[in-house]
Amino acid sequence: MNRKVILVHGLWYGQLGLTLLRRRLVRAGFDCHGFSYPTMRRPLAANARSLYEFARRFDDGPVDFVGHSLGGLVILRMLDEFGGLPPGRVVLLGSPVRGSAVASEAADLPLIRPLVGRAKNALEYGYRAAPADRETGVVMGTGHVGVGRLFKSLETPSDGVVGVEECRLEGATDELVLPVTHTGLVTSRQGAEAVARFLESGRFGGDRA
Repeated sequence: MNRKVILVHGLWYGQLGLTLLRRRLVRAGFDCHGFSYPTMRRPLAANARSLYEFARRFDDGPVDFVGHSLGGLVILRMLDEFGGLPPGRVVLLGSPVRGSAVASEAADLPLIRPLVGRAKNALEYGYRAAPADRETGVVMGTGHVGVGRLFKSLETPSDGVVGVEECRLEGATDELVLPVTHTGLVTSRQGAEAVARFLESGRFGGDRA
């Protein structure tokens, strides 16, 4: 197998937050590479360009992308703006592609606004469509435990931070709902197994090569 996979973390997480996911994917035979970026200090467009420069280093076979939360939006922006990358698949884990009501509400609070930083616009407005030339899988959680429950705007069902409906992406190849939290999407065995199935087959059911 040995498919190359670029893992893109979400707001505040860093690559440390993807440790379990990465370890499980490596055990499943994937060649994983973590992309780190300043989630609060730089706008989405700048982080998308940095991801593109990072991904260009891998040109000897398919390159897949897996993004958690804001990381998924960085991936979608990069694929929309830049070409010339090797083929591959995309998996989004709890990415608010339709915008995050919690992020919008939080950004209006003076004490919390700095914690959202320049990711505010991306999290508020999301990203509407899947890349036309890549199979894209969307994983959503319904654990409904997390900091998002402190905000009245959080939709249900949700993973505790992002609502299920906020994750639905037009043109996605497949989608899956798991009974896990926002963090659980990247720390649970269920999440890792779902990612591996999609990267291998282009479906979460694993029935298509």
